[in-house]
Amino acid sequence: MGQKVHPIGFRLGVIRSWDSRWFAEGKNYSKLLHEDFKVRNYIKERLRRAEISRVEIERAESDTVKVIIHTARPGYVIGKKGQEQEALKSALQKMFGKKFVVDVKDIKKPQMDAQIVAERIAFMIERRGNYRRIIKKAVSDAMRVGSQGVKVMIAGRLGGAEMKRREWVREGRVPLQTLRADIDYGFAESFTTYGIIGVKVWIFRGEFIPSGKEGLEVEKLI
Repeated sequence: MGQKVHPIGFRLGVIRSWDSRWFAEGKNYSKLLHEDFKVRNYIKERLRRAEISRVEIERAESDTVKVIIHTARPGYVIGKKGQEQEALKSALQKMFGKKFVVDVKDIKKPQMDAQIVAERIAFMIERRGNYRRIIKKAVSDAMRVGSQGVKVMIAGRLGGAEMKRREWVREGRVPLQTLRADIDYGFAESFTTYGIIGVKVWIFRGEFIPSGKEGLEVEKLI
């Protein structure tokens, strides 16, 4: 049996930080963990068209919760004069009874963000586009803006076939076992009339470069 390792979990604490940054003991841990899950699901559902890559959550010793939303469409999240951002903050405070701070960060190159690429592919497959053409365009767009390697894999009843199958396309290098390699990973599902089609995307965005006594530094590409 092939053993698969999650590309992001494999690099946590080495070249990548956690999306939830807080500490809790005992029963509080599971409570806050479920709360993080609900916060992310609510934001994703409410801002479905905003192309959200990930949601980071930071908790201080007080009841203040900081939510950092990484999105390719910050104007959609912020709204006119910040109205949507304030409405989201108020809704979260009402749901969980805590003070929330909502920060929005713009993704400069969404073609190099694996989660956004995966969701775009899944959306276009739902719209009955040609999956081979969709994948090739996504790969070429990512390479054009500076990616060093891209791999896209889709699985399911492709094109309405009787049997499910898996197809994938790779261009450039995608070194999954190299810890210093900045591999971004994304997963999305496309709900078609024939069933669910899974979309996985790996994007190699460069390597961490040693720099003096400070340790490892990364040349940010997005």
